[in-house]
Amino acid sequence: MKLTLEGLKDKSAWERAGIGLPQFDLNKVKENTRNAPTWLHFGGGNIFRAFHAVAAQKLLDEGLMNTGIVVCETFDGELIERMYDAHDNLAVVSTLSEDGSADHRVIASVTEALRLDGTVQADTERAHACFAAPSLQLVTFTITEKGYAVQSGDGKALPSVQHDIDNGPGKAATAVGIVCAGLLKRFEAGKYPLALVSTDNCSMNGDKLRDAVLYIARHWEKAGKAPEGFVAYLEDKKRVSFPLTMIDKITPRPDPAVEGMLNRLAMEDMAPIKTEKGTYIAPFVNAEETEYLVVEDDFPAGRPPLEKAGVYMTDRETVNRVERMKVSTCLNPLHTALAVLGCLLGYDRIYEEMRDEDLVRLVKRIAYVEGMPVVTNPGIIDPSAFADQVITKRFPNPFIPDAPQRIATDTSQKLAVRFGETIKAYGEHGDLSTDSLVAIPFVLAAWLRYLMGKDDQLEDMQLSPDPKLSQVQPLVQGFAFGDTITAEQLRPILSLTDIFGVDLYKAGLADRVANFFTQMMAGKGAVRAALIKVAGV
Repeated sequence: MKLTLEGLKDKSAWERAGIGLPQFDLNKVKENTRNAPTWLHFGGGNIFRAFHAVAAQKLLDEGLMNTGIVVCETFDGELIERMYDAHDNLAVVSTLSEDGSADHRVIASVTEALRLDGTVQADTERAHACFAAPSLQLVTFTITEKGYAVQSGDGKALPSVQHDIDNGPGKAATAVGIVCAGLLKRFEAGKYPLALVSTDNCSMNGDKLRDAVLYIARHWEKAGKAPEGFVAYLEDKKRVSFPLTMIDKITPRPDPAVEGMLNRLAMEDMAPIKTEKGTYIAPFVNAEETEYLVVEDDFPAGRPPLEKAGVYMTDRETVNRVERMKVSTCLNPLHTALAVLGCLLGYDRIYEEMRDEDLVRLVKRIAYVEGMPVVTNPGIIDPSAFADQVITKRFPNPFIPDAPQRIATDTSQKLAVRFGETIKAYGEHGDLSTDSLVAIPFVLAAWLRYLMGKDDQLEDMQLSPDPKLSQVQPLVQGFAFGDTITAEQLRPILSLTDIFGVDLYKAGLADRVANFFTQMMAGKGAVRAALIKVAGV
């Protein structure tokens, strides 16, 4: 069986293989989209194919939508040619449960794939036509948080953004610049309303997108590269909205085990590729069963009935509360704990760590004992149930082969939100004291031990990329294994509120962190020994 429109014609073969097929008229939906597009998406990677495209297909199958998605790729045009074009915009999404069961389904909700890296002029023109169409309701994004960056630390425009500012809408090359050029086409066509919806996994994502778009638009208007009134149009919330969202679904690199499953079902040409820009992608996406998308319901041009596809449509404050629940208590702190300790203990897969009873007890204590007393309850999702899914279903799933080394990237930028917010909440809560915190200061100490660049067997260990490594590593590497280390000796690092989010001395945790660090510095096997003690508390 080939993953092409021609290959889908032999429906009986797909049915025998147990692979689900779309239940709508593909040709009709493609024609409708061509004539009156409603949904553009920027970023054609795995999270889009496993989440947004699947949600659209549910609505198409049920007759609740009659147009598909036009996907736009600005960063890695090669994946359009080698994956979308090669398979007629089709993909197989394999949803994998922790018990080993799998659901394979052909997703056909993408009707057009546009290469917007400057190499295909016709695709650029089509994108502009979509932006100008009165029928367009929403533009969604999965371009990563870095895609919204427009300025460097010194406040100057990034070189790529400066290129777009200097050369104007006709030669925009960044994702945000291309979107801004598309919005200019919409402004000129009739100032039509539109929602621009970031679904990237970062806090206040809608605001980040809005700020980035306005940054370029203001420069263009000031320089006469965009007409007067363009910025006012973008700033008019009744015409152009930038809703906040919270997305949560793990879609790792293509798994060879899933490729093998599909090959055994007689599917052809399922091998993954790595593009020249480093994108790992395959005709299939392996994804976990659990997923959440919470969206601020602010769509001035209307929207598809996304709630019918399992999306939580709510208000802005509820999105913020769900975000805080996830990143400060129920998922991200547990991920960071497993990342740091996984690296130290020699693990290279998260699901393998979840077979380690000591680590499981640690993350349970972080979530249920230390986090839940101060968790932000969003009302629409139960925090305990969310954490239960994370600990019992999501992290242990062997088909989601995420690596602690990947999650340990940029840890210095994560600790303040993932642990600092809980520590702050304890300090502000009249009936709680940081004296009861054990697992959280243990993880902070484990990060200090991680910065030594030696694993628990004192073998050299490569640290994951982190922009502050050059600042923080020298603050611990003067210590020797076997030293007794005091809180005062650690003051240069433990006093960094930009890293921990709080003053650990004022919070009453500096001595505890120093004590745990000393225990883990005792020698070979000391990290495991300290973990056993903490896990048994």
